Amino acid sequence: MTLADMSELHCPNCGDLVCPAIKSVKMITCESCTTTLLLEDAGLRLAGQQGVLHEVPMLCGLGDQLQIGTGRYQILGHARFSYGRGTWDEFWAVDAGGKPVWISVDEGDLILQRSLPPEAWPTYGGKLRLGRILRYKSEGFRVDEDGTGTCIGLKGSFDHPLTVGESYRFLNLQGDAGNVLSAEISGEQYEWFIGTWIDPFEVKVTVA
Repeated sequence: MTLADMSELHCPNCGDLVCPAIKSVKMITCESCTTTLLLEDAGLRLAGQQGVLHEVPMLCGLGDQLQIGTGRYQILGHARFSYGRGTWDEFWAVDAGGKPVWISVDEGDLILQRSLPPEAWPTYGGKLRLGRILRYKSEGFRVDEDGTGTCIGLKGSFDHPLTVGESYRFLNLQGDAGNVLSAEISGEQYEWFIGTWIDPFEVKVTVA
């Protein structure tokens, strides 16, 4: 399916036009009826509801462009997760070269991360638990957080399916050189990310 084909897609629930921003999009929410849709070779397939994203004060939002250092990032998707005592937000964005990144925002703390391909995942024996040190590319990472997050709302486009109501285990590991490793775990499926903390005062936002 080409990007031109994608511009002619219509929501199978309400019939309104749905326009994925880039070719790598695998999931999108319909702005008209709030239905979550999966993008497949044959077109769009219903996947559920987008949940509720209550308006709260945030540094950035869907459609905004962020400048972080010398990098520029366009926000295409917004997901919110609950971890019991509160929530955090994940923004799916692309850089100037079209490569995807995730920007996590939790109580004012920002992390800019990229997904690691399976061949670059860290290797270790036994179970990862709080306080354990993992060596990755000559840097020591300590497991600082082990929790569960439940997706409670979605809006925009993403490069892989997310499901409102589904829970994920997550691990956050702080590196001694300042980098951050994160794992998202669903059943036996892992996905690893690496990134760095971002000073919110150094982020320049162009509002959509």
